[in-house]
Amino acid sequence: MTNNQKMNIRIGNGYDIHRLVSDRPLILGGVNIPHSLGLLGHSDADVLTHAIMDAMLGALSLGDIGHYFPPTDPQWAGADSLVLLSKVYQLVQERGWQIGNIDSVVVAERPKLKPHIEKMREKIAGVLQIQPNQVGVKATTNEKLGPVGREEGISAYAVVLLTQE
Repeated sequence: MTNNQKMNIRIGNGYDIHRLVSDRPLILGGVNIPHSLGLLGHSDADVLTHAIMDAMLGALSLGDIGHYFPPTDPQWAGADSLVLLSKVYQLVQERGWQIGNIDSVVVAERPKLKPHIEKMREKIAGVLQIQPNQVGVKATTNEKLGPVGREEGISAYAVVLLTQE
């Protein structure tokens, strides 16, 4: 980049939470994680991917995922959130933006997510056509506090940096 060129940047943040229930798979970052409970939602309820999508949309002031994939629309019932992520990424690309990096955290008491984090990073990076080292995924507990701490649900937070030359 020369001195007279300017790089534009945008930052967005996202959040999602879903209730844990029996008879549903637990999918986080596109990875099916063995657990006795799964997340309840209209789609696959992947809170990590949903938080990332909301961060991407927020960075460009494009609303939230409910605007594009309303829970009242039957076409999104049981949808794979990685497919939805690719559609959001298309909106980002159409406006001339690229992903600089993503940082995220999943908040869950159980199961332990560390063994699955690299696979989550790889799946998300693959959909977004970026390197896994541009996708940060961390996991923490809520120290037994609140609905997540009582294992009633799982939440996720995400921040995304978008760049445009």
